Amino acid sequence: MPLPTTATAPFCPSEVKGSIVIDARESRWTKLKRFAGPGLLVAIGYMDPGNWATDIQAGSQFGYSLLWVVALSSLAAIFLQMLAARLGLVAGRDLAQASYERYGRTGRLVQWITAEISIIACDIAEVLGCALAFKLLLGVPVTWGIVLTALDTMIVLGLQGKGFRQIEAIVFGLIGTMAFCFVAQVAMVPPDWHAVAAGLVPGAPSHDRRDAIVLALGIVGATIMPHNLYLHSSVVQTRRVIGGKRGDVPDTLALVRIDTWGSLLIAMCVNAAILILAGSVFHASGQTNVTDIEQAYQLITPIAGGAAAFMFGLALLASGQSSTLTGTIAGQVIMDGFLHMKIPCYQRRLITRGLALVPALIGVLWLGDGAVGKLLVWSQVLLSLQLPFAMWPLIRSVSDSRVMKGHAIGGPAQVFAWCLFVVITGTNLLLIFGLN
Repeated sequence: MPLPTTATAPFCPSEVKGSIVIDARESRWTKLKRFAGPGLLVAIGYMDPGNWATDIQAGSQFGYSLLWVVALSSLAAIFLQMLAARLGLVAGRDLAQASYERYGRTGRLVQWITAEISIIACDIAEVLGCALAFKLLLGVPVTWGIVLTALDTMIVLGLQGKGFRQIEAIVFGLIGTMAFCFVAQVAMVPPDWHAVAAGLVPGAPSHDRRDAIVLALGIVGATIMPHNLYLHSSVVQTRRVIGGKRGDVPDTLALVRIDTWGSLLIAMCVNAAILILAGSVFHASGQTNVTDIEQAYQLITPIAGGAAAFMFGLALLASGQSSTLTGTIAGQVIMDGFLHMKIPCYQRRLITRGLALVPALIGVLWLGDGAVGKLLVWSQVLLSLQLPFAMWPLIRSVSDSRVMKGHAIGGPAQVFAWCLFVVITGTNLLLIFGLN
């Protein structure tokens, strides 16, 4: 198979911009089927192994008491992703392009570097998650599992020149695998649903409150991925609604709301299911000190059975492998927007994965296989540090009537967005101090 020499679809969104046309006169169901997809690509980032680490520890130590944190942080993520999608649809610019036009050389450089760091940090989590899944399912040492993750570049090569809907179908399959595995596991070990409902009410556990605060901050830090804001503002532009009576923009915004809400609610349910599973399997049986994914896998077998353990490992593999696709797209978006540079998709994947493999291998070789959980948590800390650098230009852009052509967000939405910026920035600082 000849290697591509230029950026190709579907991993370079500018090459497939407006390629999926939706007729506004079609039935609502038909429009939704054709529009669905961008939200799924974003949702993958909200179910990565970093989320697993915080959810498992929270469920083990506190049962369902921190379930409300998962729900509220997911709702905040939906709000931010809606802003990113709005920017892409109305302005016809992704966040990287909008930032390039708004800021000078120094501002562009800072945002580009932090965006690239966020992609690498996310990929480190995916590398560790996949390597751990290989170990759990196949008995491969974590070190060799990390090396095996480099082979996912073949997936990118195999999809060169394909349509955007094909990559979305693969992502849908990965999300479906995770959702099925966790629904089945929860069914095998049914929780106390009254206690689950009580966990959705905000409140602090009666014991170990300091640990609860640190874990709650960890859940928030692991939920919202900075590179997803760049990703969503770009991939949503693959859709184009025509023939609407209200105009193309209002009709398209109506569909993107449904796509974003539907996809990220699925992600929220998966994260909630991880915490509920940990609460019903570990906390309920007195195992309140489960702090990492491998420990959870080893303990789930005698409590819930081998089938539940196998599905746990399979879901972890699907979670880790998903970044092969979305990380490559996000990387192309950021390079194109900030550097005006396009390279073949497999080269972009090799660069990102190579930069992730080195720290992952060093960490495991230096600290041992048992350090995977700790490395996952710190990858999420690194991610959370980058988030304000993406939020600031996003909020400024969607609040600018010149950029948004009459569709800028209103005053209440601006106030809420900036309050969220302050809360998340403060949360990140507290998370760092808490982990120290």
